[in-house]
Amino acid sequence: MNLVMRLGSLALLLGLWLLGSHLVGARLLPEPQAVGLAIVQEARSGALEFNLAVTLARVAVSFAIAMLLGTVIGLAMGRIPLFDQFADPWLVVLLNLPALVIIVLAYIWAGLTETAAIAAVALNKLPVAIVTVREGARALDRTLDEMATVFRMSKWARLRHVVLPQLAPYLAAAARSGLSLVWKIVLIVELLGRPNGVGFEIGVAFQLFDVTRILGYALAFVIVMLAIETLLVQPLERYVSRWRSKPA
Repeated sequence: MNLVMRLGSLALLLGLWLLGSHLVGARLLPEPQAVGLAIVQEARSGALEFNLAVTLARVAVSFAIAMLLGTVIGLAMGRIPLFDQFADPWLVVLLNLPALVIIVLAYIWAGLTETAAIAAVALNKLPVAIVTVREGARALDRTLDEMATVFRMSKWARLRHVVLPQLAPYLAAAARSGLSLVWKIVLIVELLGRPNGVGFEIGVAFQLFDVTRILGYALAFVIVMLAIETLLVQPLERYVSRWRSKPA
């Protein structure tokens, strides 16, 4: 039943797409067949695979950096009240600073380099990860901490066997929300200052008013990210949250 509903929803989307193309014209909204053909042509030339790989690499590196730093800082803020009070104003500033401002400043200060691009994306994702992990750290069971103290567990053993299992659902939530944020910001970074990637190709197509190519690259990248979400992120989230399920 679920598959039927999904297929029906997809068919409705394609129908609305075709209707919109006929109403506004193929120049503004190309038909699905034209977009599919553009994707095939880009794939045959090798440009699609190359640009997808470059963008996904930037997404992976930025995401890993942001999650690592966000976990460390968020855990520290959730466990150390004094540090939380000190760092909270910084966190509020980062949460409310527009992504575009961070990207532009990174390029101005560090130049149009790969390092600046990765740093800008990671910095935009960082506060979201910190907030989520901080809430998880605040919700840790204190009785388990006391038990770890009684058994004289080392810091590493306490982190591995007491803290991280409780934080796992929060880390999964931060990863899921963060991944959708990171790839969107990566496209902006590429549009503004990189010589390759999906965002760069969309920028070139925009200058040529090539809507078909814009939709082709956008659709191809969305499909890849949906596949990652469905095949990797969601199963991982279910796995780390399995302890929440009640026995039948």
